[in-house]
Amino acid sequence: MLKKRDTHESQTLYELMVHPEVFPFVRQKAYSHDEFVFLTKQTIEAEERGELISRTILDEWGTPIGTINLFDVQDGAGFLGTWLGKPYHGKGYNQIAKDQFFDELFYELDIQSIFMRIRKVNIRSMKAAEKLPYVVLANETRKSLLDEINGGEDIYNLYEISKDLYTLNKMRTHHEVVEEHQLREA
Repeated sequence: MLKKRDTHESQTLYELMVHPEVFPFVRQKAYSHDEFVFLTKQTIEAEERGELISRTILDEWGTPIGTINLFDVQDGAGFLGTWLGKPYHGKGYNQIAKDQFFDELFYELDIQSIFMRIRKVNIRSMKAAEKLPYVVLANETRKSLLDEINGGEDIYNLYEISKDLYTLNKMRTHHEVVEEHQLREA
């Protein structure tokens, strides 16, 4: 479902990214295929330097359908950025990709906190984030970070996913699945 970024999927990803319902919400915008290839190369180099973590999201047939990234990695934390091509919206790919990415970040790469800045006009993304039991609105608890990302304007809400809360939720969910399985077998 996830793979390290490479330039081979650039054409497919570029065509998905430029859709008018996707493009405004993409952090690393490219205005041509060549620029997208250049940005992908820069992303790969930045990951090698430890500045970010970037993966291509694949569907069940291995077709690239979007990207998921942790930007501005510093002191065990970074900012989540993800986008999916329009044909893949609402089909569950986003949650599967996030689960796999968060597992890699928290348990393989020693990330402690994932931040999400979501534009207040992006109601769909805010509702999706607030549905997740391990996501906390951090506007008050991380006020200085919120002020920094808003730059004096009131554009974003700040959300945080801590490794501890994510792990607790994962353990609780696993426990519920085991109990359910045991009840069915009884």
